[in-house]
Amino acid sequence: MNASTLTRGSRAGKQKAAPAIEGAARAGFTARGVIYLLVGLLALQIAFGGSGKQADQGGALQEVAGKPFGEVVLWALGVGLVGMALWRLSEAIFGAAGPDGDKAKKRLASAGRAVFYGFIAYSVISFAAGAGGSGSSDGKSKDATAKAMELPAGRWLVAIAGVVILCAGIWMVVQAARRKYHKHMKLGEMSRKVRQTVDVTGVGGGVARGLVFAVAGGFAVRAAWDYEPDKAKGMDDTLRSFTETPVGPWLLVLIAVGLMLFGAFSFAMARYRKV
Repeated sequence: MNASTLTRGSRAGKQKAAPAIEGAARAGFTARGVIYLLVGLLALQIAFGGSGKQADQGGALQEVAGKPFGEVVLWALGVGLVGMALWRLSEAIFGAAGPDGDKAKKRLASAGRAVFYGFIAYSVISFAAGAGGSGSSDGKSKDATAKAMELPAGRWLVAIAGVVILCAGIWMVVQAARRKYHKHMKLGEMSRKVRQTVDVTGVGGGVARGLVFAVAGGFAVRAAWDYEPDKAKGMDDTLRSFTETPVGPWLLVLIAVGLMLFGAFSFAMARYRKV
C-alpha cells in the first residue's frame, strides 16, 4: 500500500465523517464561547467589586450550576467540548481544512489541541457529574508545579513548560493582531458589518487571551527560577495580578472585556469557521 492510496483512503474517510465532524466542531466553539464569556464577566466583577469568585473555568461552571437548568447546560458544555476534541482529533487523522492541512506539523498541532480540549472536556463532565473535576485553577497549577519539581530535572521541566506557554501566548497575540483567523473563516458569507464585528472580537479577544497565557507562562518560569511552586498561577490568580499594575484594576477591565470578546468570537467561529 503506497502513500497515495493512504491519502485517498484518508480523504474518503473524512468525507464520510464530514457532517458529524462539522457538528462537533461548531458545538465545541459554542461551548468555548460560553465559558470565555462567563470568565470575562467574573473578571469584571473582580475588577469593580473585589469578587471572591474564581475568574476561571471552575468559577464559570459554578455560575452555570447555580442557574435554572444549570445541570443541563453543564452537560451540554461538556458534550460540546468533547465535540471540539473529536474535531481536532479528526484533523490529526484526516488532515485539516485548507491546502496545507495534510502537513505533518498541522496534524501534530491538531493532535495537541485534541489532548488539550479532551482534558478540558473531562474536567467539565466531571464537574457536571458531581466529581468536582473543575476546582481552582490556581490550586491545580501550584500542585502540578510542586509535583513536577519533585521529579529529576523537574525545575527545568517547569521552566520549559512555562516558556512554551509564554511563547504560545505571544503567538496568539501576533496571530490575532495579524488577523490570521481570516484564512479559516467563510468571509464570503459575511456582510461588511458582520466582518467588521468579527474583526473587533477576533483581534481584541485573541490579544487578551494571548496576554493571559503569556503572563501565566511567565509566572511558571519565575516559579522554576525561584524554586517556589506557589509562584505558579492559574487563570484566576493571573487575572488578579493585572490589578497590581500601576493602572490598578483598569488593565483587568480591558482584559476581562477582551475575554468576553473572545467568547463572542468563538460564537462567530461556530457559524463561519471552515471545518
